[in-house]
Amino acid sequence: MDNILEVSGLKKDFGSFGLKDVSFSLKKGCITGFIGINGAGKTTTIKSILGLVIKDAGSVKLFGKEIDKNERELKNHIGVVLDDGYFYDDMTLIEMKNIIAPAYSNWDETVFKNYITRFKLPLKQKISTLSKGMRMKYSIALALAHHADLLIMDEPTSGLDPLVRNELMDILLEFMEEDGKSVFFSTHITSDLDKIADVLILIDNGKIVLNEEKDIILDTHGLVKGDKSMINEHTRKLFLKLHETNYNFEGITNRKAVVREQMKNVIIERPTIEDIMLAYIGGDNNAFESC
Repeated sequence: MDNILEVSGLKKDFGSFGLKDVSFSLKKGCITGFIGINGAGKTTTIKSILGLVIKDAGSVKLFGKEIDKNERELKNHIGVVLDDGYFYDDMTLIEMKNIIAPAYSNWDETVFKNYITRFKLPLKQKISTLSKGMRMKYSIALALAHHADLLIMDEPTSGLDPLVRNELMDILLEFMEEDGKSVFFSTHITSDLDKIADVLILIDNGKIVLNEEKDIILDTHGLVKGDKSMINEHTRKLFLKLHETNYNFEGITNRKAVVREQMKNVIIERPTIEDIMLAYIGGDNNAFESC
């Protein structure tokens, strides 16, 4: 499967925080979930990709071309939905659209109006009066109205009610029905990715710590429960994160097959994406180094 976006050696130093050699690629035809807790580096990575933050080092390529050197051409292929919107609140929806549309050579007014009608958005209403859900839908209408190949979304579901979040998931699946489309979905609400994500990339403290197909991650990791007597110096190293009580234990492992072989009579359940994310972020250092 061909890559649509390639990020290599991305670095950005803010003093107290920075991106540290961030590298990954996005495949065509995939929804990639970019996960991590708030402050992990998700937004900085996205802004560096888009040129909203000037990177200190690294390269970002779309269709094999450096975005920095082909900005006008390549940004036609990217649709962006940011949590903060980057809109002028005192403008109406139609006024804001009239500023954004000329930036894209393949802007399609019919597609835009279809989304506006579908979402029941009032074009003459000021952006400042929109609810969180309506602002998100307006962002999507703008992002999809120029036939983007890559949709980049930064925390689009933050603060939204479950009904609107489910509606967004349906929109993304519709978008993916067209060949060659890709989505880069940044979120700390990992449940949004359970049904739609193909690949998961986990970032923590400015570093990529996990990058794999979602199904492989869920198949190779396990939520293990059992009697505390089964935890010893050897078995402890099989876990990314381990919680022990006086009688029992519960832990996340990325070595499920080894646990099943060496620890009889334990219960192994399928973890959630959030379980796995928190295990890598807050797990035991020895366990993490053994993976």
